[in-house]
Amino acid sequence: MKNKIVYTKPSISKLEIAYVTDAVTHGWGDKCYDYIHKLERNFSEYLGVKHSIATSSCTGALHMGLAGLGIGPGDEVILADTNWIASVAPVIHLGATPVLVDIDPTSWCISVQQAERAITAKTKAIIAVHLYGNLCDMDGLKQLAEKHKLALIEDAAEALGSEYKGYKAGSMATFSTFSFHGTKTMTTGEGGIFSTNDKALYQKVLTLSNHGRKAEQTKQFWPDELGFKYKMSNIQAALGCAQLERIEYLVERKRHIYAYYRQAFAYDTNICINPEPKYCLNSAWMPTLVFSKKSGITRQHLSEAFAKEQIDARVFFWPLSSLPMFIAQPEHVHSYDICQRAINLPSYVDMTEDDMDRVIAVVRGLLDANT
Repeated sequence: MKNKIVYTKPSISKLEIAYVTDAVTHGWGDKCYDYIHKLERNFSEYLGVKHSIATSSCTGALHMGLAGLGIGPGDEVILADTNWIASVAPVIHLGATPVLVDIDPTSWCISVQQAERAITAKTKAIIAVHLYGNLCDMDGLKQLAEKHKLALIEDAAEALGSEYKGYKAGSMATFSTFSFHGTKTMTTGEGGIFSTNDKALYQKVLTLSNHGRKAEQTKQFWPDELGFKYKMSNIQAALGCAQLERIEYLVERKRHIYAYYRQAFAYDTNICINPEPKYCLNSAWMPTLVFSKKSGITRQHLSEAFAKEQIDARVFFWPLSSLPMFIAQPEHVHSYDICQRAINLPSYVDMTEDDMDRVIAVVRGLLDANT
């Protein structure tokens, strides 16, 4: 029986084990924040921003960032219809209205043109989600945000290590958020981080992140306002510190896997893989294939073929508006179309070429049978 190929899993070395062991053994009392503060400092330095706050999840980071901007009932926030639920849930939890728009068919990220058409007097922010490591059109979105005086938010949960014209994903907006979930290139098991260059916003979110207690408050157990409990543990942060020390290697491996797949399908006109424009570097968190309509290959064909060969593969995100808690918007033709004929390929850091060849063989078999 063939060994199962999982679609992703973390890369854990002796360094991670050593740091976590130290945190478990010594990281208590007055040392209970040591690794958290180290992670926040080092992540800010890596990203090229001034401030970061480690959180229990990317969703929590996004929730606090939006709350820190004062977004709430009566406000509208624009984001792409093709997204995971985590990118839109905080908008709704704050009482604001998410305005979903179609994606760009090339980047699979939010369409600048569709975002512009959706702006109203109630619009307060645009969330740019860098899907699967792909980069949004940040120049276009920044111009749009500046023109209409909107906050621009980078949900870079899936794009750690990607770069846009020399700037790292997550360093170009009002604030950004990242995920350190166990499936991500860098992990803390669960967890995330909030980053910004805006000192006032940083201080506001820092207060919100600690039950509403201001950093300068000297009274014990005295919250200054109602806040949240989205803090990362010191043990998780220890794991994150080790992963961050290895981030260049982790991204390099992800890009190697992406390049291997890309080369394998380079001359097949029925397949499109994650784009990488000349001015971008794609960190390739999740190499993804989109099949042409003429190929006749669907999500169902792909899922069944991979399962038969003991290979995990993820389906492309469903349009948010197709989910039961939203109103369907089939006029978002690209969001509704691409997900029907796409698949995320396995891409964990320690994959071998033999593993990748097995994945490629499944795709080749489908192509041969359908074209």
